[in-house]
Amino acid sequence: MRIAFYEPEIAGNVGAILRLGACMGVAVDLIEPMGFAWDDRRVRRTAMDYIDHVDITRHADFAAFKTHIGPARLVLFTTKSRQSSYDFSFHGDDVLLFGKESAGVPASVAEACHARLRIPIRPQVRSMNLAISSALGLGEAMRQTGMLPV
Repeated sequence: MRIAFYEPEIAGNVGAILRLGACMGVAVDLIEPMGFAWDDRRVRRTAMDYIDHVDITRHADFAAFKTHIGPARLVLFTTKSRQSSYDFSFHGDDVLLFGKESAGVPASVAEACHARLRIPIRPQVRSMNLAISSALGLGEAMRQTGMLPV
């Protein structure tokens, strides 16, 4: 299982996500361009020394990312879906994709995904923080597939 992020914009979120990847033992894919300089100290500050314990791959664009993951099932988490992530059957080799903080993913990227899921939230609010959404999505996927660390 892998987690991927389409054009992330906030260094602090990416740092938290890298820490999540290190703690859960999953690789993290970052699809560029990103909204900050990669050497930004905020990424390392948030990820701390965990950054040395996660497999990070940066991709020049979505096409390069798709080539890298090959035939793996791409599962998009989006506020534009009606299917709950808790009513979906994950596979151990899924790639969980999350869009950029301000706009998600373009329609062409959403259409390239095998499934589109929504994390249920109250109707009065728009969306969750990217790092929190990825933790919820990854946690459920790993729980279902028996991949949670012991």
